[in-house]
Amino acid sequence: MRLATAALAAFAVLASATVASAQQSSGPAQRQREREARDQAEEQQRAPRLGRLRAVPNAGPCPFVKILYDAARYVELEEGRTAASAVGYTGEIEGVTAGCAYQSDEPITVQANILFNLGRGPQAGDDRRTYRYWIAVTERNEAVLAKEYFDLPVDFDGQRTASVEQGQTVVIPRATAETSGGNFEVLIGFDVTPEMADFNRSGSRFRINAGTASAATPPAE
Repeated sequence: MRLATAALAAFAVLASATVASAQQSSGPAQRQREREARDQAEEQQRAPRLGRLRAVPNAGPCPFVKILYDAARYVELEEGRTAASAVGYTGEIEGVTAGCAYQSDEPITVQANILFNLGRGPQAGDDRRTYRYWIAVTERNEAVLAKEYFDLPVDFDGQRTASVEQGQTVVIPRATAETSGGNFEVLIGFDVTPEMADFNRSGSRFRINAGTASAATPPAE
């Protein structure tokens, strides 16, 4: 047993000496070549890198992008009754983020992301609803130049509320290269009835979960 142990110990010492000798003989140059080969292999396994985009300033400021107050909310009221029990489908444009790009005499391209919060009240029977909203381009504080309507399909999937985000692209032609984006406004709103617009304009509102058990506080203001 002692002989076997001694033989194993001698083998271990010999192996260690061989490894040390190999490391010494490799030298710094060999280690550098091995490191470069390893780095190259790792680089090939990585996903291709994208070059950084060159930032180019616009020819002028971006158009103002706003939510029209009179059409910022959508509230269905059965028979026009202003009560939580009469609420059907509801909606609110929670917010919008936007940016633009244009150079020389190019049209102005506006990218807008719109966040909608939607709800189902006691009178909303179906789990699915297609809302409609619009985006309009105006001369600032003046006439409407263009207006387009969009569908917003929503599946509540058994819930009383849902949030949906949609992105839209708006292209605004410019008369000349000197026409600034600051001359325009981009307005966003729900497709509401005159009664709904009056309700919003008066400052009255319902929470999107009006009339449900979770709406513990009175929803009408």
